[in-house]
Amino acid sequence: MSARGVAVVTGASGGIGLELARVLAREGYDLALVARSAARLATVAHELVTAHQVRAVPIALDLATDTAPQALIDALATHDLGTVDVLVNNAGFATFGKFAEIALQDEVDEIHLNVLTLTALTKLVLPAMIVRGKGEILNVASTAAFVPGPYMAVYYATKHYVLAFSEAIANELRGTGVSVTALCPGATESGFQDRAKLHDSPLVAGRKLTAAASVAAFGIAAMHAKKTVVIPGIANHAIPWAARLLPRSIVPAIVRRAQAPRGTS
Repeated sequence: MSARGVAVVTGASGGIGLELARVLAREGYDLALVARSAARLATVAHELVTAHQVRAVPIALDLATDTAPQALIDALATHDLGTVDVLVNNAGFATFGKFAEIALQDEVDEIHLNVLTLTALTKLVLPAMIVRGKGEILNVASTAAFVPGPYMAVYYATKHYVLAFSEAIANELRGTGVSVTALCPGATESGFQDRAKLHDSPLVAGRKLTAAASVAAFGIAAMHAKKTVVIPGIANHAIPWAARLLPRSIVPAIVRRAQAPRGTS
């Protein structure tokens, strides 16, 4: 194990998760890289080992299942990575479209991954961190956490959970040496848009999106600074302020206009 410690990164095969893993590897952490694609994880692990001389163990798991959190903890022990110094709950996905028209199982899987798995993994690593008197948890939320999101209703709701959950347990952990940070990026260049089929949305169509590498660097720095809620990008700070200042009834209409496919009634 490296002198810096062990970091677990979920959703590490691409996008923000990959860039978070790269930052942590540069800092000297040994890594457990978690995602569904074994082949992609193996490539990422080789890159990080070669570039930074750290351990990088690929753990291929479908995290949207009941058994996945404990299976991950068991895998960490098998690879002698059981003492987790940093947990990055990054894995998640979105569905896009009218709620009534999206397949139920897709929404259930989304809630499972974005909410239940994140909660379970936090529950499983946190007690040991408290006993040791140190540890850092980074939960990737979104600017979506601050508002309701027509056409992405479940995704926005799950990210609100991540934000509220992170704030609550960060408060509980005061004085323990353990910190929880909620990272709330806006639209970011990654594979997220492909899986959500967001390319027809004005939210991303024709826009220059924030680079995942800059979001990751910002998030890791904020985590080490033990900040609770952080939003990369000055423009993104307008979202929570608008949510506070505008009448509640107006906010969903604004979000709908910002992201509904053009020509949608």
